[in-house]
Amino acid sequence: MRRVHAFARRWQVTGLLAELHDRLCDRVREKAGRAVDPTAAIVDSQSVRAAANIPRSTSGRDGGTKVGGRKRHLVVDCLGLVLAVAVTAASVQDPDAAVPLPERLRAMIFSIRLVWADGGYAGSLVGWAAEKLRGPSRHQ
Repeated sequence: MRRVHAFARRWQVTGLLAELHDRLCDRVREKAGRAVDPTAAIVDSQSVRAAANIPRSTSGRDGGTKVGGRKRHLVVDCLGLVLAVAVTAASVQDPDAAVPLPERLRAMIFSIRLVWADGGYAGSLVGWAAEKLRGPSRHQ
């Protein structure tokens, strides 16, 4: 197991894992009849229970779902392929945690023109995106 971990770590540090991910996503998008570069994305979050060995300083309680642990914030394309991820304590509110995701997404994928998000992201994230990314601030 140590040997596998050592290889995985080396591939991560050298960027090989990210390269493999990107190439596989390109092939999946092509096979689905889509352009390699996505133009739309979806952002959402999910609270997950933390294992017993997770420090309390990095976990919290999601007031909406009543789950104690961490929250993963994902940006995916319309096929569900992962474009960007952030992990926070579950107590962090969605709009606050998601702010770095559009910046990271814009730096990596220039073709994204539209990002869908549910009502939990309204308010500060929509205003921030309109101001910093110079996009229209439409939301429902």
